[in-house]
Amino acid sequence: MHQFLTHNRDELIVRCKHKVAQRKSRSATPQQLEHGVPLFLDQLTRTLEAEESGLPAESLRISGASGGDAHSLSEIGVSATAHGKELLELGYSVDQVVHDYGDLCQAITELAFERDAAFQIEDFRTLNRCLDNAIADAVTEFSRLRESGLAREQHAASTQRLGFLVHELRNALGTATLALGAMELSNMPVSSATGAVLKRSLLAMTDLVKQALDDVLRGGVAEQQVFGLAAFIDDARLAAALDPRASRCHLSVEDIDLSLGIRGNRQLLLAAVANLVQNAFKFTREGTAVTLAAFATDRHVHIEVADQCGGLPRGSAEEMFTPFSQRSADRSGLGLGLSIARQSVEAESGTLSVRDIPGVGCVFSIRMPRHAYGPQPLSD
Repeated sequence: MHQFLTHNRDELIVRCKHKVAQRKSRSATPQQLEHGVPLFLDQLTRTLEAEESGLPAESLRISGASGGDAHSLSEIGVSATAHGKELLELGYSVDQVVHDYGDLCQAITELAFERDAAFQIEDFRTLNRCLDNAIADAVTEFSRLRESGLAREQHAASTQRLGFLVHELRNALGTATLALGAMELSNMPVSSATGAVLKRSLLAMTDLVKQALDDVLRGGVAEQQVFGLAAFIDDARLAAALDPRASRCHLSVEDIDLSLGIRGNRQLLLAAVANLVQNAFKFTREGTAVTLAAFATDRHVHIEVADQCGGLPRGSAEEMFTPFSQRSADRSGLGLGLSIARQSVEAESGTLSVRDIPGVGCVFSIRMPRHAYGPQPLSD
């Protein structure tokens, strides 16, 4: 058989490529074949030649014993392992790893039948042993790397969720602490506007803990409601006024149409707007203005936070929403604010984008489906 394989090597490789091309979502490339069919075919040929020459030790060194060796990979095992890794990196499934070697077995059998080539039973046993060891080692490595990759992804997702929870709890706790300090300093009653900020911050922390428990227990769904946009923006203004960084700039809040409403989880969306305002306070130039505005188009409500940071470096707009991304030398935060804001908005059927105004600053825009709120004007 080894002479047959040597003389027909190129033809067998062509046939294998043709079989691969016929499978859906799978195509043969030089990279995929580097440790695949051509190398395996050469190793199989040398194994058969070693056995015919009475060199069993050399045969086992190349292809391994029947059933494989868990402690020491053969030459075929090493290259099959590399092939399994390559196919995983290219996004293929485990059955495609198996099919790659099965294609070669079919190609050898078909060509031998066409050319009336006679093989010894021992040749077929060796062929089956080589295929079995190669498939086992390739699938083992493929599965090991895939499971390892899934474990890393799950860990990263868990770390990100924990980071989001800690970030939002810290924001709510910080606002509550500032509100309590302001009330103590000025002897304000709990019924004051600052007292309302304190209550909302405590409620936000309660909701965050509840949502975290729901996620752990059964994957809870956040409560949604239609609420007025004007009061919502006023709550955001009151919370923003407590931020110590607000003193270095001017917060401008435009009047809002009282009939405008949006639907979603109010606390979640309020936290998103708060993150945008905090970001604006952090980056706007001292003595400039941060503007909080809301308006409607035909079917949507837009909430915009504009700063005067001077504009963004080219190509950095979308990078701002990457988790754990920090844009300034101040490393006191987690770099999660904008990422959390976008995820919160998207979870409520909205979008969050940023528009760069070179030389001036940034405008962050939340777009939500528009809903009517409160008494509507009578039509004529």
